Amino acid sequence: MKIGVVISSNDAETCWNAIRYANFALGQKDEVKIFFMGKGVEYQKIGTEKFNTVEQAEKFMQSGGKIYACGSCIKSREQEGSEMCPISTMKDMYDIVKESDKVVTF
Repeated sequence: MKIGVVISSNDAETCWNAIRYANFALGQKDEVKIFFMGKGVEYQKIGTEKFNTVEQAEKFMQSGGKIYACGSCIKSREQEGSEMCPISTMKDMYDIVKESDKVVTF
């Protein structure tokens, strides 16, 4: 199954759980793509020791998951794109939604 995960929260626990879910789905042999938008693009800055969002994202990428992030949202926060938060477009999000069997949002 193809699963799209859209994360627009900058709550550490919410982001951590969303990425954990994506990791679980990868473990079930699903194809999973995450799209961060809005406050979600801040996920690398908001992690805590208890809710380590970066650790979950690294695991996700190492397991073959793909991460995308809204370029406008990144720029509006005066951030720069990175491997873990690559500048992407609404077309990328549209493609994820269109090709996915299921989409979940957090």
